[in-house]
Amino acid sequence: MSIEVIVGNHQHVVEIPESWLTAFEEIAHPAADLALAHAAQDDSPLSHLATLEVALVDDSTSDQVHRDFMDIEGPTDVITFHHGEIVIGVEVAQRQSDEYGEPVCRELLRYLVHGLLHLAGHEDADPEERKIMETAQEKIVAALWSDDLKNRLA
Repeated sequence: MSIEVIVGNHQHVVEIPESWLTAFEEIAHPAADLALAHAAQDDSPLSHLATLEVALVDDSTSDQVHRDFMDIEGPTDVITFHHGEIVIGVEVAQRQSDEYGEPVCRELLRYLVHGLLHLAGHEDADPEERKIMETAQEKIVAALWSDDLKNRLA
């Protein structure tokens, strides 16, 4: 899959090194390929995208996007738009990584994969669909979380 990936840090609450942005741009290509391999529909938005934009945002921005586009109050982990934008709540990732004892960069990777799976046709509103999506998500995260990636995100 040939897709241009742009990852931008649009927040200043959680420190995100520039090297992380580069690593996420690079890992997004194999992540997108794996998401397509787990696609929930044959003709998903992901299969047609030329550009993927990933925006790392703070709680305030995540809350605003969540309210504006989903009519749900409060910050969230990931909001995905079928035109190829994934909005990731960095402060949510920080809280979740603290709760689960994982590096924040792995939680951010999980959110990137989650957004890609939405673009591959997965939904998570229904408990059964959520279970299928989370199973695919964790398989992909495990496949991508290599020693090389860990070193680049250290």
